Amino acid sequence: MAALVVPADWIRNWEKSGKNEFLQLCRNLAESKPSDDVTLRESSAATLERKQEHDDIQAALYELAWQVIKGNLKLDQAASVLNDVMEFREDMSSILADVFCILDIETGCLEEKNKREHFTQLVGACLVLVPDTVLKERLDPETLESLGLIKQAQQFNQKIVKIKTKLFYKQQKFNLLREENEGYAKLITELGQDLSGNITSRLVLENIKSLIGCFNLDPNRVLDIILEVYECRSDQDEFFVPLIKSYMCEAQTLCHILGFKFKFYQEPNGETPSSLYHVAAALLQHNLIELGDLYVHLLPMDPSILEEHKREITEAKQIARKLTMVVVPSEKTEEKDKEKEKEEEKNEKPPDNQKLGLLEALLKIGDWQHAQSIMDQMPSFYAASHKSIAVALCQLLHITIEPLYRRAGVPKGAKGALNRPLKSKQAPKPAEAFEDLRKEVFTMLCYLGPHLSHDPVLFAKIVRLGKGFMKEYQNDKQEDKDRMDTLLSCFLSITDQVLLPSLTLMDCNACMSEELWGLFKMFPYQHRYRLYGQWKNETYNSHPLLVKVKAQTVDRAKYIMKRLTKENVKPSGRQIGKLSHSNPTILFDYMLSQIQWYDNLITPVVDSLKYLTSLNYDVLAYCIIEALANPEKEKMKHDDTTISAWLQSLASLCGSVFRKYPIELAGLLQYVTNQLKAGKSFDLLILKEVVQKMAGIEIADEMTQEQLEAMTGGEQLKAEGGYFGQIRNTKKSSQRLKDALLDHELALPLCLLMAQQRNGVVFLEGGEKHLKLVGKLYDQCHDTLVQFGGFLASNLSTEDYIKRVPSVDILCNQFHTPHDAAFFLSRPMYAHQILSKYDELKKTEKGNRQQQKVHKYIAACDLVMAPVHDSVVSLHPPKVWDDISPQFYATFWSLTMYDLAVPHNAYDREVNKLKVQMKAIDENPEMPPNKKKKEKERCTALQDKLQEEEKKQLEHVQRVLQRLKLEKDNWLLAKSTKNETITKFLQLCIFPRCIFSAIDAVYCARFVELVHQQRTPNFCTLLCYDRVFSDIIYTVASCTENEARRYGRFLCCMLDTVTRWHSDRAIYEKECGNYPGFLTILRATGFDGGNKADQLDYENFRHVVHKWHYKLTKASVHCLETGEYTHIRNILIVLTKILLCYPKVLNLGQALERRVHKICLEEKEKRPDLYALAMGYSGQLKSRKPYMVPENEFHHKELPVRNTGPTTVQNGPGSAGKPASTTSTGKPEEGASEENEKSKEKSQSAVKAASKTNNTTPKVTTSNGNGATNSTKLIKEKEDKDKSGKEKNKEKKEKTPAATPEAKAPGKEKQKEERPGKEEKTRETKEKTPKSEKEKFKKDEKASKDDKAKASGGESKSSAEKEREKEPSKERDVAKEAKTKESSKGEKAAVAGSLKSPVPRSESSESEREQKRRKLDTHSSPSHSSTVKDNLNELKDSATKHYTNHSTATLSKSKEREVDKKDMEKSRDRSREREKKERKRDHSNSDREVAQELKRRKDENGTSSSKHSKSESPSNSPQPNEKEKEKSKSSKSSSKEKSDSAKPEKGSSGGKKESRHDKEKAEKKEKRESTGAKEDKKHHKSSDKHR
Repeated sequence: MAALVVPADWIRNWEKSGKNEFLQLCRNLAESKPSDDVTLRESSAATLERKQEHDDIQAALYELAWQVIKGNLKLDQAASVLNDVMEFREDMSSILADVFCILDIETGCLEEKNKREHFTQLVGACLVLVPDTVLKERLDPETLESLGLIKQAQQFNQKIVKIKTKLFYKQQKFNLLREENEGYAKLITELGQDLSGNITSRLVLENIKSLIGCFNLDPNRVLDIILEVYECRSDQDEFFVPLIKSYMCEAQTLCHILGFKFKFYQEPNGETPSSLYHVAAALLQHNLIELGDLYVHLLPMDPSILEEHKREITEAKQIARKLTMVVVPSEKTEEKDKEKEKEEEKNEKPPDNQKLGLLEALLKIGDWQHAQSIMDQMPSFYAASHKSIAVALCQLLHITIEPLYRRAGVPKGAKGALNRPLKSKQAPKPAEAFEDLRKEVFTMLCYLGPHLSHDPVLFAKIVRLGKGFMKEYQNDKQEDKDRMDTLLSCFLSITDQVLLPSLTLMDCNACMSEELWGLFKMFPYQHRYRLYGQWKNETYNSHPLLVKVKAQTVDRAKYIMKRLTKENVKPSGRQIGKLSHSNPTILFDYMLSQIQWYDNLITPVVDSLKYLTSLNYDVLAYCIIEALANPEKEKMKHDDTTISAWLQSLASLCGSVFRKYPIELAGLLQYVTNQLKAGKSFDLLILKEVVQKMAGIEIADEMTQEQLEAMTGGEQLKAEGGYFGQIRNTKKSSQRLKDALLDHELALPLCLLMAQQRNGVVFLEGGEKHLKLVGKLYDQCHDTLVQFGGFLASNLSTEDYIKRVPSVDILCNQFHTPHDAAFFLSRPMYAHQILSKYDELKKTEKGNRQQQKVHKYIAACDLVMAPVHDSVVSLHPPKVWDDISPQFYATFWSLTMYDLAVPHNAYDREVNKLKVQMKAIDENPEMPPNKKKKEKERCTALQDKLQEEEKKQLEHVQRVLQRLKLEKDNWLLAKSTKNETITKFLQLCIFPRCIFSAIDAVYCARFVELVHQQRTPNFCTLLCYDRVFSDIIYTVASCTENEARRYGRFLCCMLDTVTRWHSDRAIYEKECGNYPGFLTILRATGFDGGNKADQLDYENFRHVVHKWHYKLTKASVHCLETGEYTHIRNILIVLTKILLCYPKVLNLGQALERRVHKICLEEKEKRPDLYALAMGYSGQLKSRKPYMVPENEFHHKELPVRNTGPTTVQNGPGSAGKPASTTSTGKPEEGASEENEKSKEKSQSAVKAASKTNNTTPKVTTSNGNGATNSTKLIKEKEDKDKSGKEKNKEKKEKTPAATPEAKAPGKEKQKEERPGKEEKTRETKEKTPKSEKEKFKKDEKASKDDKAKASGGESKSSAEKEREKEPSKERDVAKEAKTKESSKGEKAAVAGSLKSPVPRSESSESEREQKRRKLDTHSSPSHSSTVKDNLNELKDSATKHYTNHSTATLSKSKEREVDKKDMEKSRDRSREREKKERKRDHSNSDREVAQELKRRKDENGTSSSKHSKSESPSNSPQPNEKEKEKSKSSKSSSKEKSDSAKPEKGSSGGKKESRHDKEKAEKKEKRESTGAKEDKKHHKSSDKHR
């Protein structure tokens, strides 16, 4: 190392350069030494550096000295260099002494004497440089002796030992108390003197020192006595603390003395005095002792504290478990518990907790730092769980927050007691601003935790500070946002960890609950609900006390809920309120669990909640949402077809609670919104209930007619008469709901989400769900949308509504809202805008005339609706607007029933109710006069409001109708065909809206009637009604349950209108007679009202209505026989709804009754809900039987015998465009056919009427007549007919091009519509065409004979038949009259019935044509007449040639004859084939004559009679041959009937049938002869025209 520091070259060349080099080295090492200032606070790195430099300079000096010892360097040279080096550093002498010490040891061990001498000489030379004292410390005594610094080394060693002994081992003897009484007495007197004067601790200390010196007192005992006196005078901190501080020399001594004092009180029953704690705390606060030194002297030990804490938690959990367990305690267990309690009382009380005592003392004097250290040693909240500690900490908090509370927390008018600050400077600094709270106050509160409950005043102060902060936070202008956010999070944490748990431990303090709500209501609901969630689910597990409280609350809640009934709501409510002030979350959680099981608790529970605080109501809202969102509960029942009962109960509770009490709705509404966003629609049930209860707006598809009528009036009428439960006083609750929706911007999102979710239910949500459930969810979603939209429309102001709802095109195109929902939401906006614009225009011009007002209203409509007309164009393809104008489309969707009609009856009804109420009030003697007066005033005011509202609506409706009158010419453009126009109208307007709501269903029917009444150009009323009634199967099948109700209501209203027209000729002539909607000629040019022949006359209209009734029957029977749940349920709902208007015809009603009875039998066990529906309808149907009429009364058949049921369904106009249906195509005819069998036995006349109805609607012909009860046979027959008919269809299609009468030009659409009809026609013609004219006349004669025989001796199968049998003479008279009338009416009927041909024909052409037609037409069944259909096809051919508007021209005579001949030939061929097939099926041995008769019967009667013959197979009858005869006879009779062919019952006797047939044949033959050819021609025309 020396070589590195002092190289040998330096020594050799010392004088030249070595000396200077060495000095330079030492100087460099000395100068790099850090300064003294830096060394005081140098880092560890600097310390190492300094040590390294010290070692380097020491090494340099060492090397130099060693060179001298070796003799390489002279002594004087080294001494001079060392002298120079001493100037470089102050501590250089000490470093040099260290070097000498090392060299002393090293040279002492060497044997070479000269080196030792050199060392001694070197040290001697350096004595001037190093002080003697330093050398004496470090060198060996012998070296010192040799240097002459000491005399003798031995004496020096002895002296050192003596000094050390005296210093470290020798003790001075002091006098203790018993040895020196006087001295200690004087000491006590000195300490106990009055300190109020100028006596200071310093003066007393001098006296104490004198006493110690004089009496030789023990200083430790003196200190002990000072502490004792301090204990007695613990208020004199300012005197004793400085005294002790100046007296004592070591903190350890003082700590030991205090420790011995504490030890003295650690006996089992010992109680440490509070004064001792105070003294210890004061000494700790002034840092006279260390907490760690004193802490070890205190008991109990920390591990035992931890064990005690764990034991408390375990005990609390056991208590909670016992309370939740259902145990019936026996007497023995009770005695044992009592004994245990006594033993515990006998046990000695454990020593007090000295650590907690010291902690309390520290808190009282404000030493928070030391107190915090002690609390950190213990489990959480262990210290604060002792009341004294909690109270002391609370007091410290009072003092700390006082200045800030005075500034920002004291309410106006409050004074409050002042808290003086602590005198101690070490106490926490009082908070002046909210920022200061973060320093210590929040920390103190966290240590206090739930035990703030011990000081409600401090609780209130903290809450008020929170309110003060929130005001500042809300007013903060983004300055210091981070700081304010940090403070907000601190307040939220304090609320969570301190305020809410403290409220739990307070004994039902309602004031604190309300105070806390003052703070909570400033938080957004998200923060509040988060706090409630923590409180409910986590806080109660954090402390043993809270665990016990939770168990006790649940126990008490059970006790109350078990006894809660409607009768004791008030006392129970008070108990619930009392319990809820402290523990609302636990209480409500239990109550909601009970309600989910027992929904009958809802009403008493809601009534019992009136004693809750505002905070509790908010907590209740949270608990409800949490219960709804419980992921462990299924929202469907196990059968997956209905919503769970618990969800329904909670939804009902929501509605009731939120209506009755002022609870914030934002959270609940947001929850429903979020569920909808997630594609879950179950929870819409909640929104439905809330809106229903709070706004009084019900969803009711089961409305009575009176209610529905009231719903078409104004708001007041709706509220009074429109709902089942008359919910009054909803003004406040509906305002709250509205405010919640607007404040949180949820109104439009909820509407849009519901509108979108309707389809989502089916396509997204409904994948794996049961169809029934999907339907219910769809209905719920739709109904809630309607209800919610209704609420917004009636409660939002015009500005609010317009501001929030975008235009229709944006709703549909951007938000993908379905069109019906988009218009539903926009409709109120249009009404608002039109009225406001109308009011503006009225103000600008002051004209009051009615005409001027109407013009202004129309101008306002144009201004508002013009943009709407433009926007709707984008909703549909351009082709749509070829048929209907955007104006018509927008008008239809923007109007409501309120705009179309005034419900005068409803207004009168409600006014009369009020009058009755007022009369009852007058007559009530018990009511006090004041109340009478108030009630009467209320009724009078309501009456005036209703009358004013009625007047206002009347004026409005008149204005609207005037507007429509002006608009109507531009509505229907009809650029294609009328058929297309009607299709578009039904598809885009009627069908979507009629199932939207019950009122919309009524509106649609009323609108159709209105369009008709307005004489709208290009609108064919007849066609529209026909399309609605003709085939309802698909519409019904695709409806949900509620949609089926609304669709049924729509059909009922449509039928009601038709029934009114049908009921009276005068009404028909007035409302339809000269209207363009009842034109049967569809011309290219406009309506020529002068041509009476173009209009449908009254009688033919009645035939058409009968056809519609039959169509409905057929569709209904089809649906009932499908076996599909949806089909059966929906058709039963629809039938129930239309029961007032349908069925009106007896045999149709009986057919329905049988099918429904069959459903009842089949579904009783399988599907009880269908059974219940069917039974309900069956009962209602039976009650309507007296109102049903026979067919001949329903439409004029001119029958000699009264019919109990229609034997045919009349095919009226407007049937074109619908597929023709025959008995061979579906089951529904079976039921109707059974009725026709009965009617056939009674009457087989009215040939002319038959020809009329045959020709009215030749395109769509259906049969009621089919007596077969064996449905399987019918199905087989149907299949056979389908096969045989297909080949003929091809031929028919080639020869007769399809043409729809209503269409204006032939095209592809016509052909598509006609195809089903053609297939059926070919089947019918094959069966119905007779072989020859002779055979027809023979049949006529036979049929008349059979009829007569049947009429005289026929056996009736129904009650209607019995009635007819009772009146044979009357029937004969009617027949005679009919015959005479026919001859006289011939000319008129021909004109009135010619509905098809616009060009009148000559008499000669009619007579010639009649002969041909009678051969083909008159004997065939009206609904299945093959010849009618053949002729129809001929007419279609001619129509396509002559008229572009599908108006058919008359056929020339020659052409007609040719076609007739062709048809005759075809029909003969087909009948032969049919005959062969029938023989194979019927295993009969009948002869050729019977077979021919059967063939003729087929020719005459068509499919229906052929089906009847099949059903009468030998398997059903023991005499096949007789059956064949009966069948042939019945076929003859049926061929004469006007209506659909009627068949005899299976069991009726052949003889009776023959007599009836003979009579009827004779009568029919007479009629034919009398009427002549004109009749047939007339009916042919009428049928064409109907088409």
